Amino acid sequence: MEKPWTKSVTLALEGPGKYVTISNITEASWAMIEDWPLDDAPALNRALDICAAAVEGKRPAEDARKAFVEAAAEAEIHVQE
Repeated sequence: MEKPWTKSVTLALEGPGKYVTISNITEASWAMIEDWPLDDAPALNRALDICAAAVEGKRPAEDARKAFVEAAAEAEIHVQE
């Protein structure tokens, strides 16, 4: 089982007011691949690359979390703080 991020990310991925919580790299990667409203965007592509590097142990998991939040901002997905 994958180690969870130090802080989960709760975002309105399925539409306004419909929040999901993402707590690790695997969940983030699947969300960006399967459920993301954008198909090809700079922050999205960067986040996917960083998630892959983190899974391989080449980047810290928190870098992947930060990139995921940046991709959500690019896609105008509301992130709950």
